[in-house]
Amino acid sequence: MASVAYGPEAIVLVLAAAGSVGLGYTLPVTLAIVVLLTVLIASYRQVIAAFPNGGGAYAVAKARLGRRTSLVAAASLIVDYVLNVAVSIAAGVAALTSAFPQLFPYTAWICLAVLLGVTVLNLYGIRESARAFMAPTAIFVIGIFVVIIAGLLRAEPASVSTGAAVAENARTIGILLLLKAFSSGCAALTGVEAIANAVPSFSAPKVKRAQRAEVALGVLLGLMLLGLATLIGKFSIHPIEGTTILSQLTEAALGHGIAYYVVQFATVILLALAANTSYGGLPTLTKILADDNCLPHRFAVSSPREVYRYGVLALGVSSAVLLVASRGDMNALVPLFAIGVFVGFTIAQVGMVRHWLLERSPGWGPRAALNGFGALLTFVALIVTTAMKFTEGAWLIVLVLPLIVIAMERVRTVYGQIEGCRGSGCVPAEPRPSETAIVVPVSEVSELSREALSAAMSLGRDVIAVHVCLPGENITVFTKEWETWHPDVRLVLLEDGDSTVGGPVARYVRDHFPDRRKVVVIAEIEPPVGWNHVLPSHRSDELERVLRKMPDTVVCHLRVQTA
Repeated sequence: MASVAYGPEAIVLVLAAAGSVGLGYTLPVTLAIVVLLTVLIASYRQVIAAFPNGGGAYAVAKARLGRRTSLVAAASLIVDYVLNVAVSIAAGVAALTSAFPQLFPYTAWICLAVLLGVTVLNLYGIRESARAFMAPTAIFVIGIFVVIIAGLLRAEPASVSTGAAVAENARTIGILLLLKAFSSGCAALTGVEAIANAVPSFSAPKVKRAQRAEVALGVLLGLMLLGLATLIGKFSIHPIEGTTILSQLTEAALGHGIAYYVVQFATVILLALAANTSYGGLPTLTKILADDNCLPHRFAVSSPREVYRYGVLALGVSSAVLLVASRGDMNALVPLFAIGVFVGFTIAQVGMVRHWLLERSPGWGPRAALNGFGALLTFVALIVTTAMKFTEGAWLIVLVLPLIVIAMERVRTVYGQIEGCRGSGCVPAEPRPSETAIVVPVSEVSELSREALSAAMSLGRDVIAVHVCLPGENITVFTKEWETWHPDVRLVLLEDGDSTVGGPVARYVRDHFPDRRKVVVIAEIEPPVGWNHVLPSHRSDELERVLRKMPDTVVCHLRVQTA
């Protein structure tokens, strides 16, 4: 529902190019969007009933359209979640700067500060709840309807924002302009699929409650869009830099008093909550994709607070890039929003048509026809939106979607290769011990070296200490210290040709123990504080990078705690 903060504005920005005559088409364009909304609501009620375990377009595609199509649906959801954060934060900050114009020059910084706060809270496991959402959502919805009713009852606006005048007939109204306005306004339909994605979150009976929520969403969203479009025409609202259309409508209907600020702050809070929902949705989606071997498995690892931190961080970083690139401009981001949404819409509807054709349950004919009609409408909307917005940044989404799908396919292929090497699914031969050479790189005679050799001697008998002779080093001093210490471990001196440690150790292990199991013990000091990890020389990292590529070689890290 928060999309009413930027959907109508996207329409007005396009139609304003044709002057006041163009702005007169705001209501007809909005009516067309509401018709599409009605079809989508009816279609997604069927998705909810057919797939009560949630997942929306991804679940439908995975079950009925195949793996690759499901990856396209997943990619569109990933893009939607990222854009939802960026657009919601940008729209919320736009509402804030409309109420306090002195903040407008700092829009981008405020957007990044809000994003950082939301990301950090989610990293620490601050979760939203339905009860926490109820109050600001109710205030926002009531506030919007108060604006609509008060505006309809007024003969003249209570207060008028000033800005550049709109020409009476700046440009001829054509079908392309109307299609462009329609494609821009379709951003208001984002979120229609959210309920179908989260059916398991509802209390029993889940399906009926989710279907009722879907209808309630459609009715409220449709009425708000139509009401605001009517007021735009009645008060001749036009774009003004630094002031949102919703802010102008609120000011025209309620004046610039307490009621105006209540609506603006409710808009800011609801948009922040709308952004926060992506932090619950995307990490869960990436966890599912990681379980399906389509993303790195670390995306499926949760923290002690049950937070999928890699998903949260990926979402935060991606949204930050968009906000920086757009300088926090809501209207620069909105054109990107609808494309991914309509990809998901179309896949879900086509999948449902195939679902009914396979199931052939009672009443399957009309249901398949409804989903087929919905698929046709959303596909046409997808083509129109892509064509109209291609030069305004939509090319980025057209490029990113297939890249995400290719990346997920590549990840799945690699995991398939790894699975083949693991040899799972069969009874392996009996494990047998093998002769093992234990190699310990030592850089000096010290307590750390003693700890490393002690650990190595506890693993086996054949322990060899190796010392890489770096350029400029006095080897005589080291050998005398070693002889004085006399640890009863054979020492091998390795000549270094390129000032590295990993290369000489790896060559020694490979050349001298070709047919034996090798264990390399690497001892290092564990820094006392997290950020102190940047302080050590990280020779151990260099060693591990080289050694982990070698077969039959086990790398053991011995971390010695500081006092």
